[in-house]
Amino acid sequence: MNERIPFRVRPATPLDAPLLAKHRVEMFRDMGAIADESTTADLRAATEPMIGEWVASGTYVGWLAEPVTRPGLVVGGAGIQLRPMLPRPGRDGPGIVSGPEAYVLNVFVERAWRRRGVAALLMEYVIGYTRERRIRVVTLHASDDGRPLYERLGFVPTHEMRLG
Repeated sequence: MNERIPFRVRPATPLDAPLLAKHRVEMFRDMGAIADESTTADLRAATEPMIGEWVASGTYVGWLAEPVTRPGLVVGGAGIQLRPMLPRPGRDGPGIVSGPEAYVLNVFVERAWRRRGVAALLMEYVIGYTRERRIRVVTLHASDDGRPLYERLGFVPTHEMRLG
């Protein structure tokens, strides 16, 4: 079993855009969604400027984990995209839900650092952020590997559908 190493979590900045884009590409590669190297290059090139702009504007809020013993070595990250939502009825009883929705994305841990609690620690930051700001709708799409973690954290399957 891997030893538990303490990690420091810091907010992502626009300067982290190349790393955040790399994490996104690697996440999709791990899920088998990338067919070839040209797709890798295209996805990274398309993601990097957009995510940098989103971090700068506050549309994307992210966190990066580094081992305390190796400052500067980012071993994982997670983020949320804040999306405006129209007011809607609450799911858990009477009342109206308003405010943004947080869509969790780019949860990624470098292969050599997996199974050490990094993803769970990053998700604590994600959930803490949404609770502090009273964001009541938090969604994500789970990979098969990530599903057990998200279920432990209280995420439940929904009836979402997709066109195409």
